[in-house]
Amino acid sequence: MPDAARKTEYSRAIDDILSPNSLKVLQKRYLLKDEAGNPVEQPSDMFRRVAENIASAELAFGGDADSVAEMAADFYDLMTSLEFLPNSPTLMNAGREIQQLSACFVLPIEDTMDSIFSAVRDTAMIHKSGGGTGFSFSRLRPGGDQVRSTQGVSSGPVSFMRVFNQATEAVKQGGTRRGANMGVLRIDHPDILTFIKCKADGDFANFNISVALTEEFMDAVKAGGRYALYNPRNKEVAGELDAREVYDLIVQMAWATGDPGIIFIDRMNRDNPTPALGEIESTNPCGEQPLLPYEACNLGSINLARMLKLSEGGPEVDWDRLADVVHRGIRFLDDVIEVNEYPLPKIDELARGNRKVGLGVKGWADMIIKMNIAYDSEDAVALGEKVMGFINAEAKSASRKLAELRGNFPNWEGSVYDAPEGSAMRNATVTTIAPTGTLSIIANSSSGVEPLFAVSYVRTVMDNDRLIEVNPIFEEIAVKRGFYSSELMALIADHGSVDDIDDVPEDVRRIFVTAHDIRPEWHVRMQAAFQKHTDNAVSKTVNFGHDATAEDVRHVYDLADELGVKGVTIYRDGSKDNQVLTTGKTSKSGAAEEHARPGEIEPRPRPMVTQGRTEKIQTGCGNLYVTVNWDEQGMCEVFTQMGKSGGCASSQSEALSRMISVSLRAGVDPEAVLKHLRGIRCPSPSWTEGGKVLSCADAVGIVMEHALTYMQTGQAGKGVSKTGEKLDYLSGACPECGSSLEHESGCAVCRACGFSKCA
Repeated sequence: MPDAARKTEYSRAIDDILSPNSLKVLQKRYLLKDEAGNPVEQPSDMFRRVAENIASAELAFGGDADSVAEMAADFYDLMTSLEFLPNSPTLMNAGREIQQLSACFVLPIEDTMDSIFSAVRDTAMIHKSGGGTGFSFSRLRPGGDQVRSTQGVSSGPVSFMRVFNQATEAVKQGGTRRGANMGVLRIDHPDILTFIKCKADGDFANFNISVALTEEFMDAVKAGGRYALYNPRNKEVAGELDAREVYDLIVQMAWATGDPGIIFIDRMNRDNPTPALGEIESTNPCGEQPLLPYEACNLGSINLARMLKLSEGGPEVDWDRLADVVHRGIRFLDDVIEVNEYPLPKIDELARGNRKVGLGVKGWADMIIKMNIAYDSEDAVALGEKVMGFINAEAKSASRKLAELRGNFPNWEGSVYDAPEGSAMRNATVTTIAPTGTLSIIANSSSGVEPLFAVSYVRTVMDNDRLIEVNPIFEEIAVKRGFYSSELMALIADHGSVDDIDDVPEDVRRIFVTAHDIRPEWHVRMQAAFQKHTDNAVSKTVNFGHDATAEDVRHVYDLADELGVKGVTIYRDGSKDNQVLTTGKTSKSGAAEEHARPGEIEPRPRPMVTQGRTEKIQTGCGNLYVTVNWDEQGMCEVFTQMGKSGGCASSQSEALSRMISVSLRAGVDPEAVLKHLRGIRCPSPSWTEGGKVLSCADAVGIVMEHALTYMQTGQAGKGVSKTGEKLDYLSGACPECGSSLEHESGCAVCRACGFSKCA
């Protein structure tokens, strides 16, 4: 039970200490709402609701009303101190009608139609309850393989992935989150090449994908040899491939589109704590939680930025405080399992049987900045390993103590702990480094073990007001040392980084390095430092600048294999813009252009007579008048003219229009053109009755969409379409507010409004 000195009433005024952005995210995504969508609770009410609901689990272990009330007060104190927060579904759903508190699940997919579509149904139920899902498609027979029951042939794993993707698109998670999926295929599956390339054309927006690399494959890569493919239907050899060529393709596609990631599946299974129950085949949508089929993850994170104390030499880690929060956090998460209402009976059985929890961290970058340590330094890597080693040891100690009070997890026999040198354990796993995107916004901290994504950024609010959001630690230092000014903060917001800003002292620039300032190998080294002492895996994105090469990506993958991490996700800045949206398509004019070489395509002459429509659309630069014309062969030209308020240079606007027109008359599909325009951002977006207009280029794309609708139906399209919403994400812009997305921890997060693809 909690120490007697702990508070037994809810006295912390959390509503007064949260940042404006934290309050905005809580109001939009977490607080209870009435039928009109208006919040009916304050943040303190939310934390009280969660604390009381989770503490009620104590009744199952001999607690009484008084001890439950005391534990609820302790849990409230733990969360409102912003030292610890559980995963988002716990904050959203605890004490509500939907008592589903887990963030993610892995579902099995067997090689039968019944299993496939049962998994689709189960996925919809999980997404509706607020969870994400991971799948291995490795058991499905390859495309073209025999189907005896129908005398037909299989369409293969990738075709069935489309079914899951569409089902996810149709389900809105509890009104608060859009479903996220992880699709995994083993490297030795016969359809592996199709899988590796499946996101090249912008499909599968609701999936992250990862290739499960085996040690046999990696050995073949290093040796320059070939490796075998196996048909999962009969386990027979179905061919072989050159390992280096396949590895090259993975690298190339990750460089071009950000997918696929890689997971080292044999390494994950060596750390499987319950091997008697089966093999790990997949992870959750962000790659950090390897799970057996029908397992669920139950996550929470400690804010390391608050685990410091002042000493004569400056801030240092407060180990006693950290140990206290670890022990309280493990008890909180174990209680979550007890009160959780899982969406499927099989999940309930396995989740309670293994009682896996994943205690992780956020605020790591904040911690080392306060300690005057640069992220890309040996000191930071060494401290990261020390801190996570301490957390993991204390978490296991806390789990052993709970086992003495409550018993081992039911599947303890046959687990790795059931050995002569083993020990009692309440939880099969205790630590995970998960994405903490929206949780970090609530706690006003950096995310996970990631470096800062930006020192300062622009947040656009209604009426086109631009608010400069500055990292609070940087702002405090700037004020204290006398170099703060609103002009400087705006300049930093435009740059994102302080690396090349001379007005910021060099020693400050050194510790405020951002994700793109850091060489990629430091990302991997930091991930490996935390992985050494993490039961599950570490969610981390290796960020590359736009000019990075495929060879740079290969180096990161090689280093990840060498240093023992369990998976790697990379994101090259701007790569989502470069997706090949028209591969293999035929132009409207009927000429197949797939194999055309440079110089072979000439735009057709401008027709003498066209018809069209002109639309006025509001942009951040003023009113833009866009004319779209077409003839009997289809859309053929675009003209733009800016209103009297000025804005973008007329030469730029004219150049954009001319290039669009040339492309259209050269036979490029208008859908492909507008998809590249949609989602392009400028510093001055604008709101209209139909939605948000991110830039003049985005506005042209919107009008082209409307024109296509008119050409096909005879009715003018209105507003910002769903197509545009999806493409905003593909182009690196938030689909809800249009601000820049941060690609971190295997996920995508918007700091401006709290949108998160998967956390």
